[in-house]
Amino acid sequence: MKFGILAFVTETTVYPGPMARKIEQLGFDSLFIPEHPIIPVTHRTPYPTGDGKIPENYSHIPDPFIALAVAAGATSTLKLGTGICLVPERNPILLAKEVATLDFYSAGRFIFEIGAGWLADESEIMGVDFKKRWAITREYVRAMKELWTKVDASFEGDYIKFPPVRHYPKPVQMPYPPIHIGAGGGGLGPNERALKNVVAIGDGWSPVNISAAAIAPELEKLKRLCGEAGRDFSKLAISVYHLSDEIIPKSEIANYERAGVHRLILAANHLEPARAEKGLEAMARSYLTKE
Repeated sequence: MKFGILAFVTETTVYPGPMARKIEQLGFDSLFIPEHPIIPVTHRTPYPTGDGKIPENYSHIPDPFIALAVAAGATSTLKLGTGICLVPERNPILLAKEVATLDFYSAGRFIFEIGAGWLADESEIMGVDFKKRWAITREYVRAMKELWTKVDASFEGDYIKFPPVRHYPKPVQMPYPPIHIGAGGGGLGPNERALKNVVAIGDGWSPVNISAAAIAPELEKLKRLCGEAGRDFSKLAISVYHLSDEIIPKSEIANYERAGVHRLILAANHLEPARAEKGLEAMARSYLTKE
């Protein structure tokens, strides 16, 4: 089992560079930084857990690509991922450039975890038709694949179109960085839709707050869908986001492994400068120490 860290860094937490270096030194395999360009002051969409109030730190999340670039410069082996990137809220040509540039300068360490958004109010402010957000996402991803893999790339779709263009640098990872669908699980959209999107455009699935017992039958469904579409299920990367401070028992980690999960992405919820290092060390003792 691999273990990654989901870091809600803000302007008042430890900086991404020193944090990433510490995470790498401790033996975690990956770092993921989330994305919310804005949080509406008044919102009708409730937060999926708790009392429905959106945590304040969501309003302070930096641009993930800049933060990950800082982390890349401070590390050498750590995988670097968006956790997640809200694809329909971005221009796909510029987004493809950011993905390729980060992958190029990190020597092929980028993981492109993507979603379409759960906060309808945010989507609408950013100019996205919320009901069409996944259709937009699928098309944007297909357009970006053209930009990453073709010398003269062009695309003609319902939401994005462009004539033949040159678009460099190309990603180091071939044919492009792995695309993982960050959807499903604990209230973040239906699993069936997420699984179909994995088969359609993805290289992996990363649901949120889903138990080993619950994910096992979902992975059987994903395997069946892959077979029907002629895709190799064994090549998909399966991760689970764990957003709670509660430590996952060793027995449950073993259950995840048996179910077919490859990585657990653990939320580092306490990254204030005075406590971040000790908090990360405690997480390493809980998850990386072999008994």
